[in-house]
Amino acid sequence: MTIMLRNTAGNTVMTTDPRQLLRLQSWLSPAFPIGAFSYSHGLEYAVEAGLVHDKDSLIAWLEADLRHGSGRNEGIFLATALKSDGDAFLEIAELAAASFSTQELALEGLSQGEAFLHMLQKAWPHGDLSALAHELTVRPALPIAVAMASKAHGIDPVAALHLHLQAWLANLINAAVRLVPLGQTDGQLAQAALEDAVLAVAAEAATATIDDLGSAAIMVDWASMQHETQYTRLFRS
Repeated sequence: MTIMLRNTAGNTVMTTDPRQLLRLQSWLSPAFPIGAFSYSHGLEYAVEAGLVHDKDSLIAWLEADLRHGSGRNEGIFLATALKSDGDAFLEIAELAAASFSTQELALEGLSQGEAFLHMLQKAWPHGDLSALAHELTVRPALPIAVAMASKAHGIDPVAALHLHLQAWLANLINAAVRLVPLGQTDGQLAQAALEDAVLAVAAEAATATIDDLGSAAIMVDWASMQHETQYTRLFRS
């Protein structure tokens, strides 16, 4: 839901309902208990291999994944799920559950999706959310779970899409801060540098269909595969 307001110049502007913003901030916070802190999306191996070693290489790695890899697909899954109902929604959920290129990325996406739904049903219970969860025939990937919660609670889909992509990046930046290691300042500089990529991917995803899904971030998939046999690991992916 959006609220219509007038600014000091008398122009009509739109703003997201403050309650929606509070909920999105809670749901997409790194502190939300879905275990996001334990996944690196292959970054742990990329750091060990020297592919990511400073702020600039981290920005390049994440921007490639966001614009051309799983970040873009996350946005498309969320945007299309938000616009779909019934069998069409269930088809998107099934495709999302089967879309992961490696075992560890599947663990990352599906485990977080299940934990997200579980916590939502405890802290923000809603009949529509329970009904959607009952209809699922597969484990929900995280963007599917976010779409379900947003639909049930009437969250502005534009805000949900942008903030989900921002949170996706923030979790990986937090992982890199620990792994490289980077300072907190460099982590925030990386987040700021990727704002344009978030806006561009969100705009593309908003008008995309499931036919637009695909990935060219081959190095991310390769790093994830190598992580499965990495000798010393802090992260589960």
